[in-house]
Amino acid sequence: MGKVSVTNNVSLDGVMQAPGRPDEDTRGGFDRGGWAVPYTDPVMAGAMAEGMSRPGVLLLGRRTYEDFAGYWPQQKDNPYTEVLDNTWKYVASNTLTEPLPWKNSTLLTGDAADAVAELKNQPGPDIAILGSGELIQSLRRRNLIDEYVLLIYPLILGAGRRLFPDGAPPSGLRLTNSLTTTTGVVIATYQTA
Repeated sequence: MGKVSVTNNVSLDGVMQAPGRPDEDTRGGFDRGGWAVPYTDPVMAGAMAEGMSRPGVLLLGRRTYEDFAGYWPQQKDNPYTEVLDNTWKYVASNTLTEPLPWKNSTLLTGDAADAVAELKNQPGPDIAILGSGELIQSLRRRNLIDEYVLLIYPLILGAGRRLFPDGAPPSGLRLTNSLTTTTGVVIATYQTA
């Protein structure tokens, strides 16, 4: 397939946990969920719509998949719902079983990094990862991520799960594009060096 690209919301201090809703991910007592919502603007919406309009497949970890599957199919008046419903979704999990509840979803079995390496060696579209922090870490260790599209928010949360936690392997990145929204969010695209 094509490149593996991560798209994630992160605070200035690197927190990616629960950007969309207060109840999205409360692991570790995290009580700051929904922090990204006040920063949404037409510039961000346009950039995300452009990204979602490209052909590709989604790769999600179990926790993100279950959250998305429980939320997006019920959002009938949202332009992202149809795209997410109709996009093919690969799910990395050792605890879920087929059939998966959200349409166009298939389970990757065995080691997630091995399965993604195999997918990358097949012809096909780009692979986009949303959320899925633990999956991202397993793929980073194997150098399977080609690009990061980071929406960097102008706030410091001071706590929460980070995209690049302490102890993560070092990696060089090259900035290939950036855009600043009217609310101060920097959308930065980095390729792995």
